[in-house]
Amino acid sequence: MIAKITYRLARHVSTEAHRTTQVRRFLHGAYFRIQPSIQEALMEGRPVVALESTIITHGMAYPQNLSMAREVEKIVMRNGAVPATIGILRGQIHVGLTDEELQFLASSKNVIKVSRRDLPYVLSQGLSGGTTVSGTMIAAHKAGIPVFVTGGIGGVHRGGENTLDVSADLTELGRTPVAVVSAGVKSILDIGRTLEYLETQGVCVAAFGESRMFPAFFSSQSGFQAPYHVQDEEEAAKLIASTLGLGLSSGVLIAVPCPQKQAASGQVIEDAIQQALSEARSKGIIGKELTPFLLRKINELTNGKSLDSNLALIQNNARVGSCIAVALSKLRKTTRKGSLPRRGDTALPQPVVIGGINVDFIAKAQNSVILGGGQTNAGRVRRTFGGVGRNLADCLSRLGLTPLLLSAVGKDEHSESILHYCHHMDMSAILQLEGKSTATYSAMITSAGELSIGLGDMDIHQQITEQYVSQFKENLCQAPLVCIDGNVPLSTIQYICQLARDHQLAVCYEPTDENKASKPFLSDSWKALTYISPNLQELKAINRTLGNPLPAEAPSRLEDIIKMAAALARPLLPHLCCVVVTLGAHGVLLCGRSLGGSISLRPAPHEQTAAASLCAAHYPTIPVSREEIVNVSGAGDSLMAGIAAGMLANHDTDTCVRMGLLAARLSLCSYEPISPEISTSTISLEQVQSKPWPEVKTRSSRLVTTHQLGV
Repeated sequence: MIAKITYRLARHVSTEAHRTTQVRRFLHGAYFRIQPSIQEALMEGRPVVALESTIITHGMAYPQNLSMAREVEKIVMRNGAVPATIGILRGQIHVGLTDEELQFLASSKNVIKVSRRDLPYVLSQGLSGGTTVSGTMIAAHKAGIPVFVTGGIGGVHRGGENTLDVSADLTELGRTPVAVVSAGVKSILDIGRTLEYLETQGVCVAAFGESRMFPAFFSSQSGFQAPYHVQDEEEAAKLIASTLGLGLSSGVLIAVPCPQKQAASGQVIEDAIQQALSEARSKGIIGKELTPFLLRKINELTNGKSLDSNLALIQNNARVGSCIAVALSKLRKTTRKGSLPRRGDTALPQPVVIGGINVDFIAKAQNSVILGGGQTNAGRVRRTFGGVGRNLADCLSRLGLTPLLLSAVGKDEHSESILHYCHHMDMSAILQLEGKSTATYSAMITSAGELSIGLGDMDIHQQITEQYVSQFKENLCQAPLVCIDGNVPLSTIQYICQLARDHQLAVCYEPTDENKASKPFLSDSWKALTYISPNLQELKAINRTLGNPLPAEAPSRLEDIIKMAAALARPLLPHLCCVVVTLGAHGVLLCGRSLGGSISLRPAPHEQTAAASLCAAHYPTIPVSREEIVNVSGAGDSLMAGIAAGMLANHDTDTCVRMGLLAARLSLCSYEPISPEISTSTISLEQVQSKPWPEVKTRSSRLVTTHQLGV
């Protein structure tokens, strides 16, 4: 927590952090709403398919448009994906529409056709509308949906070489990384020039199925070949994955031919198109009104055959697109599993972290003295994402371990921001509870970095119950390490301790703060723990709970501080493998058993434990200037995560502790509690070996007792 290591806060937010904050504000501000079921599916990595709404608002008449929209969503669900119809209601982009919202868009007469250019005006005026291909792509990309199904995209209009009438869909495909599944481009357009324009925009275009022929919307034959060809959904998923993985910032067009039974005759359609174009010219119909007019006229001239084909191809695209989304989801999960750290040919089991997630508001006063009496103190206020459990999981994830995080948040704006910020972590098991508030913590800090007052609204942590955690018993029993913080209920801590006793699990307890530190020590549960990482105040609270004597005075000399910490750790070591005492600017005191010349970080067999001598090793930090320090709230958590990562990589004790110190140093110099610069390249054996470390001082043979300190 904030008080674990006290340093002065300073400096400004990095450009990248500022940009990330701006994106989060857009996604979860007044302009954007993601339906909770879709948000949940995205966080769990399940396949989601985006669907446009212009086809509802401007493509077909009511009520046929509504029945079509409902049927397309059902097709997506039947094929294993989650439908996310995108539309704009009263100035807000909705990713996912309820049935009532679908009915509203389908039956309203004054809704707007919304492309990229229309978005700012429609949102600013609080209007409603159906999103075109380009508008839907923008929303899908910002929501994190990679696959979008539509009927047919826009393109270069016939005569476009003179009128310059080119759909915004084509430029959107050139700058937004979303895969669009469609029946090619509408046959009312100039298909050859459209393909040329897509090439200029750098868009990868592939025909789907047995033929390389590029489809012409109503007809499977356009007379043009697609540049590439994918035979099935697995090949399409690989193509999409490679495009997104390269970070090209351009989309993919998967062109799916209309089913042969429903495909209209190419010549019949072409004759109707020419007649409809002639009538449009005579009536002066141009711009975004042209396509709806042409489609209606062609349907009339073909006695409904074009509409039948239209419905068939949309439904077929929904089926193909959902199968592609499912294949892409499976491919991504396989890739993620394959990228986890491995020992030999077997992937390491996943660590588990159980603890709190907070939104932290840190207020730092300009002056060293904070004025009371209702006066306003000048300063800076920043929002970060913290919580001890979240911090530990964040740092371990950046170090390549990706633990399963068990925690709880509300269904509110804070939780949505957290879930997006933590996209690099495994958040699949997080509880998101309706009617509950995400935990928040507010801290007032002096200009010298001292905590003046902290205020927490953390009732939701009580929802991290034994019943919830026990659902993941298999994960817990296989985990190489379980980390639990003091935010969770006592019954949950006792459940984990009993599980550790029954299954010989390695469990690390992070006390969180002085008031919560003693939870496991209210019974004999604590004797099943493997590691704890308290600061001095938390260590005193633990000894007080156990009824052990405490020092009469707080020492000021470093030598006396180390003696006191060692004495307070001693009563815990008959049962714990190691006590990691964080000493703030003075570094870390490691208390445990000496095996092979250094303190062992791994539980040893009973006979070895009995023969080993207790000792303490003091690891000073690499000096950090006050000017470099920005944030102190996650340094202790970074320290423990770095040590844990070293242990799981089988490094020696000195390397493990120094990996922790490197991680803590980076976080001290970062605006966020866990530095985004922490990675397997910045925290590694090579980095440890390249640094000039201060000497480690070890107290061997035996630890100081409290009696030797005169208490």
